[in-house]
Amino acid sequence: MSRRKLVIIGNGMAGVKCVEEIIALEPDTYEIVIYGNEPRPNYNRIMLSKVLQGEHSLQDIIINDWTWYAEHQIRLCAGETVHRIDTRGKYIETESGLRETYDVLILATGSSPFIPPIPGMDKERVMSFRTIDDCTRMSDYSREYRKAAVIGGGLLGLEAARGLLHLGMEAVVVHNAPYIMNRQLDQKAAAMLQEELEDQGMSFLLSKNTQKITGRSQAQGLLFTDGSKLEAQVVIVAVGIRPNVDLARRSGIATNRAIMVDDYMRTSVPDIYAVGECAEHRGISYGLVAPLYEQGKVLARTLCGQETPEYKGSIPYSQLKVSGVDVFSAGEISGKGMQTAIQHLDGIQGTYKKVLMQAGKVRGAILFGDTTEGTALLGLVQRGADVAELAPREGAPDPAEMAAAALPAQETVCACNNVTKAAIMKAIQEQGLETADQVKDQTKASGSCGGCRPMVAALLKHTHNLKNNGGTGVVATPDKPAPMPVCSCTELGHAELKEILADIVVLETVLPDISLILQKLGWGSELGCSVCRPVIHYYLQVSGGTMVVREMEGHSEIQVRWDDHIPQLSYARDAGGLAAQLRASWIGAAMPSPVNMGVAPGPGSVVSALVQDIGLLASPAGWEIYAGGHAEHPVKQGGLLGVAETEVQAATLASACLQWYRQTAWYDEPLWAWTERLGFMSIRETLLDDQLQKELAATLQADI
Repeated sequence: MSRRKLVIIGNGMAGVKCVEEIIALEPDTYEIVIYGNEPRPNYNRIMLSKVLQGEHSLQDIIINDWTWYAEHQIRLCAGETVHRIDTRGKYIETESGLRETYDVLILATGSSPFIPPIPGMDKERVMSFRTIDDCTRMSDYSREYRKAAVIGGGLLGLEAARGLLHLGMEAVVVHNAPYIMNRQLDQKAAAMLQEELEDQGMSFLLSKNTQKITGRSQAQGLLFTDGSKLEAQVVIVAVGIRPNVDLARRSGIATNRAIMVDDYMRTSVPDIYAVGECAEHRGISYGLVAPLYEQGKVLARTLCGQETPEYKGSIPYSQLKVSGVDVFSAGEISGKGMQTAIQHLDGIQGTYKKVLMQAGKVRGAILFGDTTEGTALLGLVQRGADVAELAPREGAPDPAEMAAAALPAQETVCACNNVTKAAIMKAIQEQGLETADQVKDQTKASGSCGGCRPMVAALLKHTHNLKNNGGTGVVATPDKPAPMPVCSCTELGHAELKEILADIVVLETVLPDISLILQKLGWGSELGCSVCRPVIHYYLQVSGGTMVVREMEGHSEIQVRWDDHIPQLSYARDAGGLAAQLRASWIGAAMPSPVNMGVAPGPGSVVSALVQDIGLLASPAGWEIYAGGHAEHPVKQGGLLGVAETEVQAATLASACLQWYRQTAWYDEPLWAWTERLGFMSIRETLLDDQLQKELAATLQADI
């Protein structure tokens, strides 16, 4: 069977990431052709500043070299600029006269530097900072000239200025706001960063608006609106980017600021998609690598005909190293109703932490100097977590390792390359990795922007300590009240035991004998007791472990009956369709505690949905899903999780709730008690995240 032809316009990070995902999913589905206007293979644009600063060569930042294209039978047309798309005839044309037909077309045209309408922008030695060629020009200028001005105090401007300093030039950053990186930082963090950069030799002119670039045909300096002047022989413009949409607009594809796409990255024209900085999703176009990679994954699965959660947008965040200084920013850092939840400044260590909240929910975070907690804080921002989850870390034995230990196993550490904590720990353990660079080489974690490197280093330390300490991990934070022990065999409470066992599962493909695990945990009894054995077995099971059970004296070490810990479903006859679907999804699933569920076709049903652990009640709008009720004295009515239009949606939400309960409840903790401990609204907001909801429901089915 002949393959369909997939043409990608753009050889940048977003488009090629999508191609990588397609190759991983369905390598034989498409004949792939890529057009790129630069005469070189795909490279990491984020690392250009490192090239300018002399830390890397061009070869170091190549993501996929020429051989990668050949190995995967991808035809790369480098140095070719596409100037026309015939959407009816389904072909493209380049400026050099090449014509290429397509079955499916992806626009990954990226963006270009925004050039503000300042007189003198067309003079010699005025340039932007966007490509390898720009790095070469700046290097050439540095051999002849000494004074440079950088217009723009954002990340790109600061990195350009740092590169100019490395080249031996004087660099003055001109910014129209009162402090640098004002979109990512608050005034305090910006002041700390500015002080650090001034120590490196950088100068700043803030709250300055450039009126024109002086000089006849060549740049000689800047004239500001307040009448002051600055001498400069080289001017770098780094004030933002503009999506490349002219090609799409000329071809009749709907555009706004960028190319308009839906939740599956489809444009207004059939068989044409857009991804990356050139795409506008729900009114937003992103200039950060993590959202672009998320879009690429969704598009790849769509083109391969695989079911995928739709792309619903991304929480903007930056976890970067600005001229050698670690900086993290996520979510909203200013705005109406924003309040400070946590603010901590350590002048000796040169670190700063600020977490912002709105209506009791975590909405934004800023870290300076130490960004180890960045991944964990990003998760809280993305979930809109309750501020109660902001556990204090002051006084912990090792804040970096404590943050690494507290991170859930499946949490993404490197968003650029989608590498989880579990994947990093497995690689460290199985391949004997000793350094963060080795982890980067094996997993790609920290291989793009480098912002997650502190967490990678912390996970490296945490993994080695887990092994060296027999799986017990780091010391718990002091000054916290001791939890109620699981049983008389141990002093560990449910939370700590569950976390330790989850880490053991991450490190071990097949778990060792139960007695060895108990020995490592310092258990008071070699085989445990009738109270703790089922607890351990359950926590290992929901963490994905495979237990080796040794027979001793005619009986197994762990004897557990789950008959009373599986969902019990009651339903009226006329609710049989949904009930059968639920039974198929839940049958045999081990639970922390007995669970009762009911399906009622209406308020007058013999089954009461409101006093079940999970209840589903038919309504004019579809199905109402309740959780946390119970019929025992005193009777407690469940809370409304949500309303679903179809039976499939109702089953998905109910299954997601059940799986979230399995993953986060203590053993023998009833579902109603679990809702009170976590907070019903927190559970509700978690489960109404569509993507997470589908993932949880799928995990439940995979576990039974």
